Amino acid sequence: MEGLPFGIMVYRLATRGLAPLAPLLLRQRILRGKEHHERSDERLGIASRPRPPGELVWVHGASVGECLAALPLIEAMLAREGRNVLITSGTVTSAKVMSERLPPGALHQFVPIDTPGATARFLDHWKPQVGLFVDSDIWPNLVLGAKERGVRLALVNGRMSQRSFKSWRFVPSVAEALLAAFETCLAQDEEIAERFRSLGAREVQTIGSLKADAPPLPADPAKLEALRRAIGGRPVLLASQTHSGEEETILPAHDALRRSFTELLTIIVPRHPERGRDIAMLCGTRNARLRSSGHGPAPETAVYIADTMNELGLFYRLAPFAFVGGSLIRHGGQNPLEPAKLDCAVLAGPHTHNFTSTYETIFQAQGTGRVTTTGEITALAAELLADPAKARALGAAAHRGADSLGGAVAKTIEVVEKMLADARA
Repeated sequence: MEGLPFGIMVYRLATRGLAPLAPLLLRQRILRGKEHHERSDERLGIASRPRPPGELVWVHGASVGECLAALPLIEAMLAREGRNVLITSGTVTSAKVMSERLPPGALHQFVPIDTPGATARFLDHWKPQVGLFVDSDIWPNLVLGAKERGVRLALVNGRMSQRSFKSWRFVPSVAEALLAAFETCLAQDEEIAERFRSLGAREVQTIGSLKADAPPLPADPAKLEALRRAIGGRPVLLASQTHSGEEETILPAHDALRRSFTELLTIIVPRHPERGRDIAMLCGTRNARLRSSGHGPAPETAVYIADTMNELGLFYRLAPFAFVGGSLIRHGGQNPLEPAKLDCAVLAGPHTHNFTSTYETIFQAQGTGRVTTTGEITALAAELLADPAKARALGAAAHRGADSLGGAVAKTIEVVEKMLADARA
């Protein structure tokens, strides 16, 4: 620990001292469904699979969004014969999604908890040549342990919110020590790049978002056809990826729109499906139905709550436009590229700092999309419901805007290939 900032030394000592409690913590999380029972040893750094022979590139993403953003990158890296890709993440949901979406030659493990022992076991088993951390999920023991073992590290698809930036500025020596472990930092936009530079990152480049190169969200054809039959010709208001506190704005807009569009079906896809029953209670006397009940919307259903996992691609294909959640509250907005790539026009609230340049590009292409109140949502939705041709035109414009942001995967691959060549040398 010589030469490390005092804050990191304290962190390492604390995590070493708390390590014996890790199995108990994992058991409690298993009971709450937060950990995978059969694979919990992976969280202690005990691999459940042998290391494949040959070159190994390690990609780490915190959860589903980061892992999905990395898929085009993973596929491109696997094009080289004799190369393997290990992807790690920390959530049960991300493990399930990766089991369905990872290409041959890639494998998934849960990221070890950030104790010195667990991270050492993980790194000693997998021995990656290069480690790519997606977005900003930086764990001190994991990052510094990899650096100490000679793993070439890069922060890719780099993102740092203004709130996180302010927090890191309180511990500048810690931030600089961690960011300096990365040989390069590939930021999503110039504003983010400047934050990384000011905190001590080296070789910072602005290359855009990997999510702009991600394929469109998939959809089961049979489920899509079943929903289309159930909806028929009814007009649809879609609110996707909503967070707590946003339905209180969406539902009054639904009520106002129903006065002009009496057959309107509002579909709410919550960011966290376990909120489904709470949203149903908010609906009160409105006729609501949960998708988790196993049924599609009935003719009398006014609000359909899609409280299921990995079905967002269905609903973006069903609606000509969508209000994208996380934007009426200070969360910062969910990914607008997902609807845009499916020709679904994007509406969002004032808080979109998670994807600032992406929203700005899409809104500029559409010529509209920012809504801040129930009244504004109602007005723009009414305009698009009354003029389907305009809604389709906005969807096409959103798609063009999304396409204009592509190219980050190719630029990232160029950097990674150079790092691998240096590692081989």
